[in-house]
Amino acid sequence: MSKEMAKEEVFRYEELARFITALVDRGTLMPGTRAPSLREISRERDVSMATALQAYRLLEDRGVLQARPQSGFYVARRPTARKAPSMSRPPARATDVSVAGVVAKLHEHASDPALVPLGCAIPSQDLLSSGRLDRLLARIAREKGGACNIYTGPQGDVGLRREIARRALRWDRTVSPDDLAVTVGCTEALALALRAVARPGDTIAIESPTYFGLLHALQALGLRAFELPTDATEGIDLHALQRALTTRRIAACLFASSFNNPLGCTMPDAKKLAVLKLLARHDVPLIEDDIYGDIYFGSERPRPFVSLDPHGNTIYCSSFSKTVAPGYRIGWIVPGRHLRRVLDAKAAFTLCGSVLPQVAFAEFLGAGAYDQHLRRIRRIFADNIERMTRAVDRYFPPGTRISRPQGGFVLWLELPAGLRSRELFGKALDQGICFAPGEVFSASGRFSNCMRISCGHTWDARIERGVARLGALVAEALAKAA
Repeated sequence: MSKEMAKEEVFRYEELARFITALVDRGTLMPGTRAPSLREISRERDVSMATALQAYRLLEDRGVLQARPQSGFYVARRPTARKAPSMSRPPARATDVSVAGVVAKLHEHASDPALVPLGCAIPSQDLLSSGRLDRLLARIAREKGGACNIYTGPQGDVGLRREIARRALRWDRTVSPDDLAVTVGCTEALALALRAVARPGDTIAIESPTYFGLLHALQALGLRAFELPTDATEGIDLHALQRALTTRRIAACLFASSFNNPLGCTMPDAKKLAVLKLLARHDVPLIEDDIYGDIYFGSERPRPFVSLDPHGNTIYCSSFSKTVAPGYRIGWIVPGRHLRRVLDAKAAFTLCGSVLPQVAFAEFLGAGAYDQHLRRIRRIFADNIERMTRAVDRYFPPGTRISRPQGGFVLWLELPAGLRSRELFGKALDQGICFAPGEVFSASGRFSNCMRISCGHTWDARIERGVARLGALVAEALAKAA
């Protein structure tokens, strides 16, 4: 082969490698998806199979593609170059909670369809399976409407409880339908759990940051919050938890099982076991919020605390609001030894949930439709997280830290010091963008330089433009603060 031909071959495989890399960077080829086969790409780009293979091997070395035996080449998931958010450092004291007004304002703006939807963590309708569920509801209303126009006991429809109990077997927990109660979303489940183990004025240990809805519930019940330092990857600081349990009266702990909102962190099983051991030693109950547990990106669902707890000291809460139907408001609680107290409170305040949606949901679960739907949205949310991470890399200023969740559909951004996200929130609304400012995730008003971004909507040019505008607003605010 002449030197000129050799140079041309080198140029062609490098040119092909650049072409594939550009497709990945633009999001045309998404992480986890199959790259064009060697035969396809050689035909489309008019190169030899040898040149195509050389380009793919180069991309494999660069971490852009990965080869899978007997399957071809796939786009690799590339980690962001940004650092993860730093460990939180809340004050070592209990705090009165006051977030109701801010939360109400955030909900008002987050539901505005005119705004770029980076605010509330609610999946868009086009990603949910509510259409199939609605058709089931309509059919059952026609066929059994009269039979469903009744009150149930406070535990809810037995058919739905049976299907939920069957699902618990997937994470190694044997639950009887009689062990659980259907609730009005996860919010009611958490409120019932808190009422069962705490009284006004008591202190609840929580992650920091944590979901503002939990803070709102603490405020409504007259409870105080003790915020624990929390790592963006593995959750709470065990030493801080041990000190808190030793030096003060903690009525209960309230932690996310998997994919904390907003950090996306999940404790490994060994750490969950250590937490359970500590709580058992001090006879402190654990309330766990597992609302994001089914939205995992790995090969296995993380195990909730309740499946690891040999002491029966855990109250389990979850719902289908983040996965299928937020408007149906179907959640559930497994209260353990607190069942009677939970049912008494449920009967006193809401008596029971709406029966017709429960019957429809039981049939939806029994037909296997939920699992099929989960496989689809896990893939979509993982892609959305990847796209949003790359957009933040591209549009936000240096020094921005970003979480690396392995499930759920929210990202937590820690911006350079000096920036106040509450002030930025108003400017973003003027630009047609909604996000969640960091302060609403803390009882003590921390995280003023942080924000949560929802990735629950189908990625499109409008969302990318919104992220670009938001990054520009951050850069402008930092320049003025300098």
